[in-house]
Amino acid sequence: MFKKILIANRGEIACRVIKTARRMGIPTVAVYSAADMDAMHVRMADEAVAIGPAPAAESYLVIEKIIAACRQTGAEAVHPGYGFLSEREAFALALKEAGITFIGPNSHAIAAMGDKIESKKAAAAAGVSTVPGYLGTIESAEDAMTIAGEIGYPVMLKASAGGGGKGMRIAWNADEVKEGFERSRSEARSAFGDDRMFVEKFIVNPRHIEIQVLGDKHGNVIHLGERECSVQRRNQKVVEEAPSPLLDPGTRAKMGAQAVALAKAVGYDSAGTVEFVAGQDRSFYFLEMNTRLQVEHPVTELITGIDLVEQMIRVAAGEKLAFKQDDIRLEGWAVESRIYAEDPTRNFLPSIGRLTLYRPPAEGKAGGITLRNDTGVEEGGQISMFYDPMIAKLVTHAPTRLEAIEAQARALDAFAIDGIRHNIPFLGTLMAHPRWKSGALSTGFIAEEFPGGFDVPMPQGETARAIAAVAAVIDHRLNARKRQISGQMATTRPVRFAETRIVQLGMGEARQSFELTVDEGLGETHVRFADGASDLVVTHWKPGDPVWHGAISGVERAMRVEAIPNGVRLAMAGAAADARVYTRREAELAALMPEKRGADTSRVLLCPMPGLVKSIAVSEGQEVKAGETLAVVEAMKMENVLRAERDVTISKLRAKAGESLAVDAVIMEFAG
Repeated sequence: MFKKILIANRGEIACRVIKTARRMGIPTVAVYSAADMDAMHVRMADEAVAIGPAPAAESYLVIEKIIAACRQTGAEAVHPGYGFLSEREAFALALKEAGITFIGPNSHAIAAMGDKIESKKAAAAAGVSTVPGYLGTIESAEDAMTIAGEIGYPVMLKASAGGGGKGMRIAWNADEVKEGFERSRSEARSAFGDDRMFVEKFIVNPRHIEIQVLGDKHGNVIHLGERECSVQRRNQKVVEEAPSPLLDPGTRAKMGAQAVALAKAVGYDSAGTVEFVAGQDRSFYFLEMNTRLQVEHPVTELITGIDLVEQMIRVAAGEKLAFKQDDIRLEGWAVESRIYAEDPTRNFLPSIGRLTLYRPPAEGKAGGITLRNDTGVEEGGQISMFYDPMIAKLVTHAPTRLEAIEAQARALDAFAIDGIRHNIPFLGTLMAHPRWKSGALSTGFIAEEFPGGFDVPMPQGETARAIAAVAAVIDHRLNARKRQISGQMATTRPVRFAETRIVQLGMGEARQSFELTVDEGLGETHVRFADGASDLVVTHWKPGDPVWHGAISGVERAMRVEAIPNGVRLAMAGAAADARVYTRREAELAALMPEKRGADTSRVLLCPMPGLVKSIAVSEGQEVKAGETLAVVEAMKMENVLRAERDVTISKLRAKAGESLAVDAVIMEFAG
């Protein structure tokens, strides 16, 4: 076994590898850029080596710097994680030449499978069913348009070296091919240093299902079942689960057999993933192979009990697999949510800044439920504009799918993050969505169910009543606490709280009001609503806690608590509301207060997220039609095209290409 391992990565995956190496008794070396000098993975490792400036192209993607760090520390092997150099044949070859073991597949397998164009050729040669498409490299947008017309729309434009949703776009017509081709190629060049593109038929209403394979250097290959990764946005996975609610045992066996056959055909000898696009009728086609550890590997680990990172290390050290295909059993169900630093109310644009609050739910196993949180950040840490916006991967495992979903929903409610915007409200809404719960999924799920984007909804029904009850209990405890402050002016009459309280959720037309009374007992509180319903609320919450934990009429609940003027903001199940508790007279007066209106931004283009201005497509005085491109802003390796929402004339440009802008910075002004 190796005496020391270097992790050529950062963030949560670097921390994940370090945890397993530590359990195996193997010292670790972290590498870090200037932006990551205070990162969690740097402190977790036994040693750490600086490898350059913040941009990945000058640090994490420089092979020579990784090898130099190995020589400096005496690391015998390198785990690449995912992304960065993990699927670069040149990296595996350079390590081999330097006498350092690559904890991943052999370079031949990387060349055959890691390249999306070559992998399709290899799959076709092996008799694996593939999606119709053009398997050669496409040189120009005009060529792409011609080929797309021959294949038939819609088509998928893909970067050959792409991954993680980068360099991928669906095109429904020639105009979308023309623009999408250039954007995808630019993203691929920036993220991977390889701008080769290809085109394939896009299967309408498809599901994304992948098979985890595991091989050793002695010719043994097995599969560990499938993962359903259909809940995607912009080709980026958002929620994954294992197993898939679509597959039956027969289809699982067929997909697994194809994945193993393909892996054996290229001599695959590590953990890898064979991805398929599947129809709702359980037909399936080979999509690509990822010759690395997948982001979503935890769901497979939880249903199989197999540590994939440990197996990768053991295989790289020359050990045989300790189990055969017949030994693999899929137990229970696992669900993973990717928690991103992004604003779901602004079309999921990236959000950067400092994590002023980061309190994940407690990990562990209780009552048949396992909760796991893979992360590479901590409170006080910085979310950088230079890298992927992932904060954490929250994973739950339970005996059944619905139990795993319910556990995931509770865990999301108990996750407190502040300082940046994040997608927990969206994930909470997803967990409660009837279509998600039924398993009727496709890769178009998010686009179909949220066609107008996402706004944090007001709580309704039982969720609204639960939030109202908790708001009343919090207000009652805060009032009682105030009465205990020493040095208060004496009074001849004791202070008495108004017996009836009015809880108001939200403002304006969406405002909901609940009339209730609160009766505090020993360790429990009775909340009685005016309509006759009542709840027994039991909690150990105290002022200042960012999450309210407790039971409402015997049902365990968690809510995010955030102080606001004269009230609290409570969030649960993806919904949130500003809650204020009044006496009857206070409620009457509050209803007369004018509402604050937002500033008029119709005459300016604001930068929707912190990022780099890649290009300005217009000039001062130019008349622009609705839908035309105004500017392109890049953040976290993704290019975002900003378009005109209406016909306008450009009166003044306030930014230029190459500038780094803060969120809501003015890019240009419009006349009239």
